[in-house]
Amino acid sequence: MSSLEIAAYGQSHIGTVRADNQDAIRSYEPSNDMAIQTHGYVYAIADGMGGYEHGGVASSTALETFFTTFYAGHPSKSSRNMRQSVQAANLAVYQTAQRLGARMGTTLSAINLIDRQLHVAHIGDSRIYMVRGRKSTCLTNDHTAVGELVRLRVLSPDKVRTYERRSILEKCLGMQLFVQPDINQYSVAEDDYFILCSDGVWAHVEDQEFAEITLDIRNPQQISDTLIDLALSRDSDDNVSAVVVHVKQVAEAAMAVPLSWGLTNLIRTKLMGKA
Repeated sequence: MSSLEIAAYGQSHIGTVRADNQDAIRSYEPSNDMAIQTHGYVYAIADGMGGYEHGGVASSTALETFFTTFYAGHPSKSSRNMRQSVQAANLAVYQTAQRLGARMGTTLSAINLIDRQLHVAHIGDSRIYMVRGRKSTCLTNDHTAVGELVRLRVLSPDKVRTYERRSILEKCLGMQLFVQPDINQYSVAEDDYFILCSDGVWAHVEDQEFAEITLDIRNPQQISDTLIDLALSRDSDDNVSAVVVHVKQVAEAAMAVPLSWGLTNLIRTKLMGKA
């Protein structure tokens, strides 16, 4: 069993055009070794639908439900917990929409770092980037009509940012009773960086720029600030949010944790700095 040393920072900015901020970010950073070994660290971002009512309600409801469900789940079952948590978040947003008589939806992209593994849950068009060495890799697929064209190799990835119908989603939370999120797993290496961002950021920052900025700065808070400032300077017309997670160290942990360990007292989600 390995223990991770993590440094992270995130912020969400209303931007210069929108009247309200429909993005939301959230994290869970365990305060003790037992919690780290059973469920690890989780970071997530959600972007409420700008074209629908109550987008901010949708994104905040999704993240609150996702985190509560995840940390109530079975220890050491990250992929299963991630999938169940996305389903629970979808149902919560759907039921809220029904109760309010409104149409609402949200993206949700989340990472769980535990042992030497990264577990990813994703639906919508927010993105998760991995910066390893000098290379930036997008770990998520956009659930949009344009994203499907990229997957079919009809459209090259570098054309997505300027494509006219880039923001039309094919999948998100809250619009149907059931959803099928992407759930993936990757190995983690020391000095990896993971960047979660809404389309208000990535639509104005090229993929390789994520690596260049990260390698030049290396401090998660300053990286997040720089990405948001860059998106705004390039006339982003949306809310802009970025969470930066740095795996500073991967060390062996001596303590074994029984699977029967209860998590009732470990649920401690926090909303990171929101401008």
